[in-house]
Amino acid sequence: MTTPWWNRERHAERRPLLLARNRTQAAIRDWLGAQDFLEVDASALALSPGNEAHLHGFATQMIGNDGTGRQMYLHTSPEFAMKKLLAAGEERIFCLGHVWRNRERTPRHHPEFTMLEWYRVGVDYRVLFDDCAAFLRLAAEAAGAEALHHRGATCDPYATPQVMTVAEAFREYAGIDLLATCDGADTDVDALRAQTDIRTAPDDTWSDILSRVLVEKVEPHLGHARPLILDRYPAAEAALARPAQDPREAERFELYACGIELANGFGELTDPAEQRRRFQLEMAEKARVYGETYPLDEDFLAALAQMPAASGCALGFDRLVMLATGAPRIDDVIWTPVAG
Repeated sequence: MTTPWWNRERHAERRPLLLARNRTQAAIRDWLGAQDFLEVDASALALSPGNEAHLHGFATQMIGNDGTGRQMYLHTSPEFAMKKLLAAGEERIFCLGHVWRNRERTPRHHPEFTMLEWYRVGVDYRVLFDDCAAFLRLAAEAAGAEALHHRGATCDPYATPQVMTVAEAFREYAGIDLLATCDGADTDVDALRAQTDIRTAPDDTWSDILSRVLVEKVEPHLGHARPLILDRYPAAEAALARPAQDPREAERFELYACGIELANGFGELTDPAEQRRRFQLEMAEKARVYGETYPLDEDFLAALAQMPAASGCALGFDRLVMLATGAPRIDDVIWTPVAG
């Protein structure tokens, strides 16, 4: 039987990790404040939890004064709310708060977790690479750590991150010419299937196979010795990002340390018609795989037309603390983990 987190001895074991978490929160807030960021508090209750095919929200019901119920969701990210604030005129904002994702519970996933999300108006998305490097350093300093650790893997949080494109990583670690299998939003599942020896099902999509190759062959190599930025995802895998110079790619990146993905950033798409089209494609895929869809946030799409050019990133704060403290499980660095 697992000892509950509120057991006095168990809490005493976890307490140093939790205090390191608090120091990391304070250090990040101080750093962002020195960079002229404004902290915002995004509402957790939303019309839509997000419109990515494989994200799963927690549903609830909001009951009006007349007793009529309306389906609502706990957000999977403060993104929609924060982009509305950018449309309203804010230019440097961050939110450090709780988000909820269903169907996610592993040593690296928790159904309720803390996300650091931040936006910069009018800057190239690669400026966020330096932000990510700063947060790794701050977390290590707060934990008194010389290196990040997870299950035997180590990473130097004080080193400048390596930058590698997704196409380069697939070529090096999986022997796949990824860009030869896609052209913007158009993808060729047979061309990708022919280049890999991983097991696939007849009904697997291009995205299904890409994801499996990424998890099995690419991610285990990323962020060892020093952090790694995996840059320029294929356009078909970046529903919220601007196209890159090569139209087959998008301005999307992820931060890795010790083989673990810590952050996901974009040069933000601001075309509401294109965003609607992409959301509709994502929801069609969700309906195909899971038999359900989420509504589109029409208020968000309206605000997107007024949003200035910006870059933004979301970082899994609990995972960052987990690596900085060397904790084996994400539950070890959450003050009150969800039961069950």
